[in-house]
Amino acid sequence: MTEFIDSPLSRRRFLQQNTAAFLAASVAGMTVAELFGAARPGAKNPHPIRLGIAGGGPFGNTFQHFQDHPDCEVVGVTDVRPRRRARLMQTYRCSKAYDSLEEMVKDRSMDAIAIFTDGNLHVDHVVRAMKHGKHVISACPAAWGSYEDADRLYDAVKSSGLTYMMAETSVFSDFYLSAKQMYDEGKFGDIYHFESAYQHPGMEVLCHETGNDGPPWEKGKRTWRRGFPPMFYPTHNIGYFTGMTGERLVEVSCTGWGDDDPILKDNAYKNPFWNCYGQFLSDKGHSARIDIVWKGPVMPGHPTRWTGTKMSFYANNNPQSALHPATLIHEGQLEKASDGYKHQTGHKELFQQEEWYRSERLPEPLRVRNKHCDSHTFICHEFIQALKERRRPLVHVAEALAYTVPGIVAHQSALRGGEKLKIRHYDVV
Repeated sequence: MTEFIDSPLSRRRFLQQNTAAFLAASVAGMTVAELFGAARPGAKNPHPIRLGIAGGGPFGNTFQHFQDHPDCEVVGVTDVRPRRRARLMQTYRCSKAYDSLEEMVKDRSMDAIAIFTDGNLHVDHVVRAMKHGKHVISACPAAWGSYEDADRLYDAVKSSGLTYMMAETSVFSDFYLSAKQMYDEGKFGDIYHFESAYQHPGMEVLCHETGNDGPPWEKGKRTWRRGFPPMFYPTHNIGYFTGMTGERLVEVSCTGWGDDDPILKDNAYKNPFWNCYGQFLSDKGHSARIDIVWKGPVMPGHPTRWTGTKMSFYANNNPQSALHPATLIHEGQLEKASDGYKHQTGHKELFQQEEWYRSERLPEPLRVRNKHCDSHTFICHEFIQALKERRRPLVHVAEALAYTVPGIVAHQSALRGGEKLKIRHYDVV
């Protein structure tokens, strides 16, 4: 069979009966070349993927590359706010809009829906879309704040047989792809320690409505971001580690910091922290340090370090950062330092970032500069190709939860004063 079945119910039954054929070998552990270009088994669908876009916030308005993709057609958009709906129609060059996601999922002409709605609604919206036979790509995080939410997402994907992908920017960003390529080539050796931070000072301004996208009386109204726990949003950082090595984080001890800000005294999550600092252990016994920082005198960005037995790589997704990407290669030589002791020297090389956005692995219309370290075009292409080739996408549901759930557990650890807690993970479906 080489084409999608028009009936959502028939499509679901067809997918359930042919899971083995559709879900070829997991992409975990594949090289960069294999992830973006290698031929993979599975029947191909020759027709364009008919996609709907839900959510017209800043993130949802930056994936116009779906409409530019030769194998995709954006056929509808939705947001509950008229101004955002209008902006989505303009961004995606789409003439059809719906007043709500609940209406859009009933459109039987759509194969898939991109969920770019509020973070605390992702699972509700994914489940609703899949109940109507739609494949889904959603913004991160995959789940919100609990194992129960993660289980609902996992069960929806598993029972429906439909494709789910999380639009995680980290594992498609330019410097990650470069680091992954070096890892594939064995230049790191064994990565035994990892550190990464998501530093986003000034989060307070996102806690209340500005009134720009809705009626004036909404100005000052609380948003879903007011007081939300930092560790509910760890996917950017965990992705750099788990995506690279395939390891799972299985244990965490986390501490948090907060102040007397009214936002921390009164929020829906009963969260007392602006910043959280987690020390994780992987299933291979390796350590990972993840910091999520919403407030403080820090440089915005993702300062990240992979430490291997042969080489370390320092990077940051913010070009204005004081930390410039560089490789540090240990040569094993001992030299006398100013303190009189001998130290092992390392050869430091400034890193020249490859322009992955120009890659021939992307369709010609997508070879353009784009958001979040040129990751958005790769995200669009990966989702569309996964549907065309009837296979798992790179950030499938188990992978997405491996990036998300450790943060949920880390928050509980911080609430308990750093108590060491075990982390459950999910099998690939």
